[in-house]
Amino acid sequence: MVRFAVSSMFFHEYPLEEIFSCIVEAGLDSVEFWVETPSYWLSGQPEEALVRCLREYPELRSPTLHAPILDLNPTSVNPAVADVSVKYAVDAVRLAARIKISLVTVHPGRRTAKRPPSAPDYERFARYIRALEKAVSGSGVRVAMENMEQKVNSLLCTPEGMRELLDREPWLWFTLDISHAMGVSVHEVRHYIDLCGDRLVNVHVGRAADGKMHLPLDGKDEMREILRYLSLSGYDGNLTLELEDRNFSHDLSSEEKILLLSKEMAFMQDCFVSSTVL
Repeated sequence: MVRFAVSSMFFHEYPLEEIFSCIVEAGLDSVEFWVETPSYWLSGQPEEALVRCLREYPELRSPTLHAPILDLNPTSVNPAVADVSVKYAVDAVRLAARIKISLVTVHPGRRTAKRPPSAPDYERFARYIRALEKAVSGSGVRVAMENMEQKVNSLLCTPEGMRELLDREPWLWFTLDISHAMGVSVHEVRHYIDLCGDRLVNVHVGRAADGKMHLPLDGKDEMREILRYLSLSGYDGNLTLELEDRNFSHDLSSEEKILLLSKEMAFMQDCFVSSTVL
């Protein structure tokens, strides 16, 4: 059975405990915790506080972790940037193992220049992959690679590219970002599901339109189509709302965010229930 989750970054400005409280109040049953959630990241990553929240809110089943990505690039042309980016991703895997979170989503990095990736970029990517594989070994943690927006310098932004990586790395899993793929087309989202669904363990749910990513679902027909297709594919992991709160016309209050999440979850639930009776 799928679990309905949200990224902790949707409550970007809130203290750690209030983030968890709001997610539970919205009726969601899981969370994707970003290591860079400001109240955690900027206070020195107090692991004991995170563990306490996870224990105090057992309603949030099967939480996942998102490795740090802001200002980072594991395939950077700058060796120091690449090294620290790989370190943060590996540290996220180790954190997940310590606090009993079984899934970590990571990003692939990008070519530093706004040019198509070249052989040296893929060599740095290979070193990144080997470091993640080593960190995962014996940890009980799964690492899932996320598809990126289709940009000129993206390393991993097509279904075929993701399938090739998964075939090459049988230990690696897949996080589908609907918004990133939807920036190309709804068909592109379906193609990811068809081609990589056997390794799909997490889905970032958000809409794309007019060049904007991570928009609310708003009951749109194209989102219903995607979610029903995902349901019919047999997917049963987390559906993680990844919404950019700066896309709204004003700063949302916590009450507005809770209400929005409740409505979005009801829509997702309806899409998955409806698909079973087609």
